[in-house]
Amino acid sequence: MGSTWDWQIFLQDTGGGRTYLDWMMSAWGWTMLVSVQAFVIALVMGSLIGILRTTPSKALVFFGDAWTELFRSIPLLVQLFIWYHVIPQIFPSLQAIPGLVLAVFGLGFFTSARIAEQVRAGIMALPKGQRYAGLAMGLTLPQTYRYVLLPMAFRIIIPPITSESMNIIKNSSVTFAVQISELIFFALQSSEETSRPTTIYAAVTGLYFVSAFTVNRIMAVVEKRVQVPGMIGGGK
Repeated sequence: MGSTWDWQIFLQDTGGGRTYLDWMMSAWGWTMLVSVQAFVIALVMGSLIGILRTTPSKALVFFGDAWTELFRSIPLLVQLFIWYHVIPQIFPSLQAIPGLVLAVFGLGFFTSARIAEQVRAGIMALPKGQRYAGLAMGLTLPQTYRYVLLPMAFRIIIPPITSESMNIIKNSSVTFAVQISELIFFALQSSEETSRPTTIYAAVTGLYFVSAFTVNRIMAVVEKRVQVPGMIGGGK
């Protein structure tokens, strides 16, 4: 009976004054909220760490490498549990912070390690002469990164950044483990209540696909608009 297709189940009342469709749409909203906020954190922190790893300072490079290896080497689910259960115990003042915020930071920092590697690779793919030219024009090193290196590097790494923006939507599914009412949380709860896991998970899978595909198409438009003719990111 659990494998029977029954799309009418989404019109049934959950007992709380809303239908399962309402619940699923709310869960989809939470999934996208977590994903967007975590991606912003990942993009900012990943860009900063990626820049540090290409500077002349050995101390900054060491810090950037340590950050990348730390967050890239520990499973995401473990990191979320650390953020949700361990860190608030170490720092009691953080116990007042909503679990959603902690989950967003956990997912964002995890993804930042991957973006940092891509930003570093994008900068290193540029000809060394661009850095020297910026400095020779009187720009400071931060200004050279801001006005010369990063605009070109980000054009190169849009495809892997697109992949990460899609991955973060999929990775947000693990936040159900810390009681975030996103799509997987909805799927687990509602499939138990309705005994229709096939229907529930098919609908949830469809929403994940729509979300990831939409992001992919948006990023494809961005890539097309900012690409530099003849620039393939190769050679130093």
